[in-house]
Amino acid sequence: MTSTGTSTGIRLHAPAPGWAISADVVVVGSGVAGLTAALRCEAAGLTTVVVTKARLDDGSTRWAQGGIAAALGEGDTPEQHLDDTLVAGAGLCDEEAVRILVTEGPDAVRRLISTGAHFDTDGEGDIHLTREGGHHRRRIAHAGGDATGAEVSRALVEAVDARGLRTIENALVLDLLTDAEGRTAGVTLHVMGEGQHDGVGAVHAPAVVLATGGMGQVFSATTNPSVSTGDGVALALRAGAEVSDLEFVQFHPTVLFLGPEAEGQQPLVSEAVRGEGAHLVDADGVRFMVGQHELAELAPRDIVAKGILRRMLEQGAEHMYLDARHFGADMWEHRFPTILAACRANGIDPLTEPIPIAPAAHYASGGVRTDALGRTTVPGLYACGEVACTGVHGANRLASNSLLEGLVYAERIAADIAAARAENGLHARVPAPVPYPETPAHPLLAPETRFAIQRIMTEGAGVLRSEESLARAAEQLQKLHTDARDALEEHGKTAEPGVDTWEATNLLCVARVLVAAARLREETRGCHWREDRAERDDTDWRRHIVVRLNPDRSLAVHTTDTADFPPTR
Repeated sequence: MTSTGTSTGIRLHAPAPGWAISADVVVVGSGVAGLTAALRCEAAGLTTVVVTKARLDDGSTRWAQGGIAAALGEGDTPEQHLDDTLVAGAGLCDEEAVRILVTEGPDAVRRLISTGAHFDTDGEGDIHLTREGGHHRRRIAHAGGDATGAEVSRALVEAVDARGLRTIENALVLDLLTDAEGRTAGVTLHVMGEGQHDGVGAVHAPAVVLATGGMGQVFSATTNPSVSTGDGVALALRAGAEVSDLEFVQFHPTVLFLGPEAEGQQPLVSEAVRGEGAHLVDADGVRFMVGQHELAELAPRDIVAKGILRRMLEQGAEHMYLDARHFGADMWEHRFPTILAACRANGIDPLTEPIPIAPAAHYASGGVRTDALGRTTVPGLYACGEVACTGVHGANRLASNSLLEGLVYAERIAADIAAARAENGLHARVPAPVPYPETPAHPLLAPETRFAIQRIMTEGAGVLRSEESLARAAEQLQKLHTDARDALEEHGKTAEPGVDTWEATNLLCVARVLVAAARLREETRGCHWREDRAERDDTDWRRHIVVRLNPDRSLAVHTTDTADFPPTR
C-alpha cells in the first residue's frame, strides 16, 4: 500500500472487504452530531449513509441527562454564555470556536425543536431552563425531567427514518480509505450479525464524517456506554490525522458509587440535581464545597471533582454523598425520574438517604483536531461531537455544551460538504481507493487486554496524576504495544480479527496518546490534575499538545506555539 500525503499506511488487521457500496457522504456515529450531520447532508441533496456501531439510538447522546445549554432565556446573551465557557476552559478555549457555538446555538436548538424534539416547558409554555455547574444563568433546556438525551435521540432517529436515510447498524468502522492523492475515499467496516451486509465491507465516499463519540471505556469506571472505545480517534490517527488535548478527560463529579470493584458504565447523577439545590456532603453531613469556590457545588466540574477527591483522600473514604432529601417525592418523581429509578435499582432511596457518589470518567474534551468547519488535517475527513477537538471546550468542558457543540458543528460540516460538492458538481465521481494491502500492518490485542488497559489507566492517569504514576502507565502500555508488535514481526502471530480485538487495539492506541500528552503537560489545568505540578502555568503551558501517529506506530508529539490552533489546511 503506497502512502501519500498524511497517510501512515497503517490499518487494522482485518479481512479484505467482501462487499462495497457508494455514497456522497458516510457519517460514522448516530448521536446528536452524527444524525444532525446526516440529516443536513441529505437535505442538501447528498446521498448519505449512516454507519453506527450498535443501534441508531445506542450512543452516548441518549445517556445525556442534564440538557442542552443555549442563551434562550430572558436576560441571557451569547456573550454571557461565552464568558462562562471560557472560564471553564481554563485558558485553552479557541474563542472564535466558542463564539460560533454560543451565537449559532440558539437557532440550532430551535431547528432541533422543529425536527421534533420536545423540551420541558413552564406554565406559560416557554422552555423551562435550569442551571448547572459553571453557568451563571439558567440556560439548560431539558426534556423528560432528566432524559434530555433520550428525547433528542428519539427525535433525530425518527427524522432519519422518515427521510429514508440509508443506515448500517451493528457495524464497527475499521479504517479510512484514501485515494492515490491521499484524499478520503470512504471507510472499511465490519457488520456484526445477519443483515443486508455481513462481515467486512466498504462504503466508498469522498467525504467521511466521524461522530463516533468518546473513549470513556479506556478507564475502569465511566458514564460512557460500552461502545465508547475511542474507535474514531484511533481510526483518525491511523489515517494520519492530528489529535489534540487528549489529556483533558473530564471526570464527572457525581457518579453513583457502586463499590470499589465496580467496572464499566456507571449511573450518572446529573449536575442538574445540584443545579436544583442538592448539596455535596461528607459522611458527617458537612458541605465541604462551601468556601472552596464562589459557586460551591455549582463550580465547574474539574473544581468539584477535585474537591470531592480531596475530601476522600483527607478522610480515607471511598466516596462522598449528594444530599437531596429536601427535594421531596414530587420533585424527584417529576424532575429526576431516571436518576430516582437508577438509585432505587441499586438499593438507594434519595428521598430518605444521601446518594453515595464518586468521580468517574465522563467526557473527552480533546479529540481529532478540526477547524471551524469541522475539517481535520486529512482532506475529506471531518469530525464533530465528542470525537472532535474544535477548540470549544479547552481544558474542561462547560456542563451541557456537548449536545450544543454536536448540533452546531454538525450543521457547519454539512454546509461545507454541500458547498464543496456544488463547486465540484453534485454527485461527482467517488474517488477510487488505493488497493487493499495483502499483509496486516497493525497487530491486534487479545480481548482480555481491554481490562488490563483500563486498570493501568485508572491507576496511572485518572483524576489525580503525577510523573510517577504516568511514567508507570506509559511503561505498562508500551509493553502491551511492544509484545503485540514482536509477536507479529517475529512469529507472524496476532489475535484473531473481531470486534473485541479491534476494540482493545483501539483502546491501547488512545491510551498511549492520552498518557503521552498528560506526561508532557507539567502543570495542573482544567480537568488535568498533576499532584506533582499543582499550579497552572500560563507562561509555558497555555498551548495545545498535538499528537500524530508515525508509520512505525510511534507517537509524534509536539506543542503549539500559542493557545491558538494552526490551520488544518
